[in-house]
Amino acid sequence: MKNNIKKAMLVLEDGTEYPAYHFGASVSSSGEVVFNTAMVGYTESLTDPSYKGQILTYTYPIIGNYGVPYSSCNEGIQEFYESDKVQVSGLIISYYSNRPYHWNMCFSLSDWLEENGVPGLYGVDTRFIAQKLRKKGGSMLGKILMEKEDLPFYDPNQENLSEKVSVQNKIQYGKGKYKILLVDFGLKNNILRCLLRRDCTIIRVPWDYDFTKEEYDGLVLSNGPGNPKIYEKPIFYLRQAMKKEQPIPIFGICLGNQLLGIAAGGDTYKLPYAHRGHNQPVVLLEKGQNFITSQNHGYVLDTTNISKEWKIFFKNLNDNTCEGIIHDWKPFFSVQFHPEASSGPTDTEFLFDIFINSMENKRIFQV
Repeated sequence: MKNNIKKAMLVLEDGTEYPAYHFGASVSSSGEVVFNTAMVGYTESLTDPSYKGQILTYTYPIIGNYGVPYSSCNEGIQEFYESDKVQVSGLIISYYSNRPYHWNMCFSLSDWLEENGVPGLYGVDTRFIAQKLRKKGGSMLGKILMEKEDLPFYDPNQENLSEKVSVQNKIQYGKGKYKILLVDFGLKNNILRCLLRRDCTIIRVPWDYDFTKEEYDGLVLSNGPGNPKIYEKPIFYLRQAMKKEQPIPIFGICLGNQLLGIAAGGDTYKLPYAHRGHNQPVVLLEKGQNFITSQNHGYVLDTTNISKEWKIFFKNLNDNTCEGIIHDWKPFFSVQFHPEASSGPTDTEFLFDIFINSMENKRIFQV
């Protein structure tokens, strides 16, 4: 980290200003300020496309202490990152550890952010900011300003962010037994890794790809950023796929859960308190089993008007919101949390096995 530490400022849409010290790229930035309660995993979170357009605030007091691993690809997939670059618009932390050490470290966090053109601020009471954000529904518009600079506020929820983070063309991974069509709304790389470990051939397609005429063994709807109601085209294609006489298994993750729910007649709304962190407890309603999950979402599914053929699969134990849905007899299901984790607990990775079993048995899976 450079010795000439610069001062900068975080400005929120209500007019409050927080003087801070700058690290990373020397640029101003604006977006939706959100907070995450995780203690580790900043490399994975910062490269998660679901954070596109957002300024991420960490409540954990020390960030950067183990640096950033080197960039390495395995079968065209980044080995340690969840996408090919840093996706956040900015980073806000309390204390920046400027003397990191780890056996796998290649960059300091500051140098990595600078290389990706992303600014960071430290010396801020991030827990106080988190409390303020909670009172405003878990997020507020904000901007990181370098000295004597200014920018307009930017609301990423007004845009189709998948256009910015999804692949532009069809890509194939692996040569396995099961052919998976994976619709990329801004997917995390660990979804690819989890499927490849389970003998799959993955056909990754853009967010607006018409998959209704494709042949596949299973359909996966990935995570992604932004307001789910913007994605009208994939919701239309999804409804067509759900009407097939011989139903093909469908698995939705995070945004994919919301899109499947809308296609089934449900609705979505923005949470009063967003779920972002590695410690969100959920219950599998059919068995009463509890799991700790990794989550990153500000919108949630409203199942009030959903078709009667569907039921709630998982429920959040903190606020009782819907954490997934499952069809009564067709092999369709989705979850709001991240079973692929990375980072976070791997308690629910078994859901990938349930999805594989539904393709193997050609019928509704057993939980």
